Amino acid sequence: MARNKYYSGPVTDHFDGTTFFNPQGAQPESLKAVLKWQFGGGKKRWSASHPSPHQDTPPARVSGSDMRVSFVGHATMLVQVAGLNLLTDPVWSSRASPVAFAGPKRVNPAGIALKDLPPIDVILLSHNHYDHLDLATLSQLKAAHDPLIITPLGNDTILHKYDPEFRVKTGDWGDSISLENDIKVHFEPAHHWSARTSRDRSHALWAAFVIDTPQGKIYHIGDTGFHEAINFHAVKQKHGGFRLALIPFGAYEPRWFMKAQHQNPDEAVQCHKICGAEHTLGHHWGTFQLTNESIQDQLDALVAARTRHNVPEANFRAMQPGQVWHVPLGGEIDGQKG
Repeated sequence: MARNKYYSGPVTDHFDGTTFFNPQGAQPESLKAVLKWQFGGGKKRWSASHPSPHQDTPPARVSGSDMRVSFVGHATMLVQVAGLNLLTDPVWSSRASPVAFAGPKRVNPAGIALKDLPPIDVILLSHNHYDHLDLATLSQLKAAHDPLIITPLGNDTILHKYDPEFRVKTGDWGDSISLENDIKVHFEPAHHWSARTSRDRSHALWAAFVIDTPQGKIYHIGDTGFHEAINFHAVKQKHGGFRLALIPFGAYEPRWFMKAQHQNPDEAVQCHKICGAEHTLGHHWGTFQLTNESIQDQLDALVAARTRHNVPEANFRAMQPGQVWHVPLGGEIDGQKG
């Protein structure tokens, strides 16, 4: 068995001593299956540009009961709550790729310019795929803000090989990290996998996060398969529901290939209900074409799923880059302040 490039630790229910895995779950598809998908046709063409009419210039901080979330693009969001400024899976690069000249290219600018970001305290880095772990962006954020990067086991090796000065804290599923202002970040399971090359598959862990704040709990999933909703039931039982969930709903076709690792819009809306979210921002759509469906397919399927499961748009939104949502506290009337 090949040596793990990033992590060494004891065997657990999701680590066999060399690779991480999803308990009772599915493994990623083989190279043969990848080739079958890539050469099998059916990929709808995206336009080279799908710009958003919005651009956000966030305040330095928010206080009181406010919870402000700005959609930057793909899985990148700025969450401002209880004096904390937090970025999820930050990607400002033009491609989600190991090289700058090829690979999925973004079709809309980031919803916040890097220069317009407020002071960034914390980055939540869910796993090491290139559309989530962007070393060039992280380097720029370090130079400007020197944030703390919170990420699952093994990803610190990737980060520190690139820049030993990154401030990083890692955790396993079930671990937690305490921050200032009575905020705690919990590592929770997601059904996914990891890789940066052809030789490091699942050598670093992936995770979802729960951010426990004085103004309510937030559930962030970078990527996940539905996995019979096992993880969503478990997180609801453990944490009791959420003021806000950040849930992926794009990059899901063809289902025979993507089902185990990327949930579709119907599954995302079910996730919203099962995990006990009052409000959900849907992400992982409309910025990088990673799979076969079109941008409009993603939105149409989300509308159909909300209707099917009786979830109002006000409670599960898909925003364009640069749009802002002041997430209502329980009992408040929903709305956007801008």
